[in-house]
Amino acid sequence: MKYVYILESLDGQHFYVGATADLKARLAKHNAGEVTHTAKFGPWRVKTYLGFSDDSQAWAFEKYLKSASGRAFAKKRL
Repeated sequence: MKYVYILESLDGQHFYVGATADLKARLAKHNAGEVTHTAKFGPWRVKTYLGFSDDSQAWAFEKYLKSASGRAFAKKRL
């Protein structure tokens, strides 16, 4: 199972999209400052996550959420 997730900084001003097989461990890494892209804006909380049984669908959805139309979709719907 792969999870595509959206993290929100506790100040509510920053968001991050990622994918992982272990959401709990990945969130811990983000909050420990071990992920370069999120280290300066933490701490983080999970805003939304979706589970996929097909890895390729998960990666495709993550890529979509990182696009301009995907960001607009996430802002409005997730």
